[in-house]
Amino acid sequence: MSVTDVVRPVQPISFDQQFTGEVPKYVRSDCKNNYKPKLSIERGYDPIKAENAIEQFRNAVKDFDLKDSSDEYLVKWLIAQDFDVARAEKMLRQSLEWRRINGADGILDSYTPSEVFKQYFSMGHVGLDKFGCPVFVCALGKMDLKGLLSSMTKKEYYNFLTWMTETFVAVITQENNQTGYRTKKQTFIIDLDQFSMRHLVSKPVGSFMNAGAAIITIIQTYLVNYPDQFRRVFIINAPAMFPWLFGFIKPLLAQNDVPKIKIFGSNKKEWMSALLEEIESDQFPSYYGGSMTDPGGDPKCPSTLNLGGEVPRSFYLRKNPPVAKDNMETLSISAGVGGKKKLECNVDVIQSTIRWEFMTEGGDISYRVYTKNNKNNSDDLVPHCRVDSHLVMEEGQISCDQPGKYVFEFDNSYSYLRKKKLRYHIVVEQPENSQ
Repeated sequence: MSVTDVVRPVQPISFDQQFTGEVPKYVRSDCKNNYKPKLSIERGYDPIKAENAIEQFRNAVKDFDLKDSSDEYLVKWLIAQDFDVARAEKMLRQSLEWRRINGADGILDSYTPSEVFKQYFSMGHVGLDKFGCPVFVCALGKMDLKGLLSSMTKKEYYNFLTWMTETFVAVITQENNQTGYRTKKQTFIIDLDQFSMRHLVSKPVGSFMNAGAAIITIIQTYLVNYPDQFRRVFIINAPAMFPWLFGFIKPLLAQNDVPKIKIFGSNKKEWMSALLEEIESDQFPSYYGGSMTDPGGDPKCPSTLNLGGEVPRSFYLRKNPPVAKDNMETLSISAGVGGKKKLECNVDVIQSTIRWEFMTEGGDISYRVYTKNNKNNSDDLVPHCRVDSHLVMEEGQISCDQPGKYVFEFDNSYSYLRKKKLRYHIVVEQPENSQ
C-alpha cells in the first residue's frame, strides 16, 4: 500500500481517510490469515548481560510518561547508545520532547497528507519479509524532490515527516495483530535508480531547505526517535557517487545498525537474489523481482506502491506570494545601516515552546533567534539565515530549556535600497503540566 493509505483492506481505502488505530476486519489474501515467519530475528545482544542495564534504565526513566515501558521497548534505546544508560536516558528524553512539540501521539488523527504527497512521495507497504516484518519500498531515485519541496511549507514537511514515521509504527502494530506475530521492526527496499547529484543540491526558489538536507532530515528523525526499528535496509541501483553520500549518513547510524544495510549497484541479478533470500516472492512487486502484480497484471503494482514521478507545477506554492493572517502584527525594517529590528519574548516556564510564522513584503530577510543568559551573553538557537519570506511563509518552533529572554533579530542591513515590511505572529506556549 502507499504509505498514505496506512492500511491494506480488501476494499481500497480512500486517500481522504485517516488511520484510527483500529485494525480492520479483513483476510490477507497473501497470508491466508495464518502467516508464520520462516526465520527468526537475532536479538543482537546478550539478554542476560543486558538485564542489569535495562533495570538501571527503567529506574532512570521512571518519571517519564511512557506509553510502552516493556523491556522490549526500553532496550531499543540502550542498543542505540551501546548500553550507556545516561546517553540512552538523554536520547529518550529528547525524543519525548520531539513527540510533544510535533504532536506525534495524535498525528495520525489530526493530520492528513496533501495531494502532492499522496501522488508523488514514494513510500509503500508491500508485504512481509520472512521474519514477519513489514516491507516498505521507496523509489527515491524517481522522486521529484525539487517539485515536492516547491509544493509544501516547512510546517507541512515536518507534519508529514512525523505522520510517516508514526505510520510505520502503526503498520507494524497492525500486522502483528493480523498475523499474531510480535515484531517491532521493519524492512526497507530503497531504489536509487535515476538518483543523481540533482537530488541533493536542488533547492527551489523560496524553499526552506535543499533536497539533500530534506533527505538527511528524514533519516535523522527516524533514527533518533525510532531506534533499532529497521531489521534490514536494501539499497539497490546505487550510483557511483553513493559511497560519498553514505559518508554523510553513516555517522548518524548506531554501531549495530551499519551491518543491517546491504548496498547493491545496478546488477539486478545480484540484488534480486538478495531480496529473495529474505522476502518471499509474493510479498513484493514483480518489478523488483518478486511475483506480486496488480489485478490487471501491472508488475509495478501502482495500487500498492507509488513510484513518484515529476510533480506538476500546478502544485507549486510559489506561484503566489504569501498572504498576511489576521493575527499578524506589522513591523517596518529600513535598508542599510540600522536595518535591524529585535523582538523579545519572556519565558517563565521551562519546556515552553515558542512558535512563529512571518512573511515579508519587498524581498527576503535574514533572521536569527537567540537567548540571553544572566551575564548578558547570547546563545544562538536559530543561527543567522536568509529566507525568501516574500515568496513563502517562514515557520518554526523551539523548545525552551530554561526561563529567560528569547530574542528574534531581523536583519535587512545587506539591502542598500529596499526596506521591508515584516508581518509576524510569535506565541509562547507553556507545557500542559505547568498549570
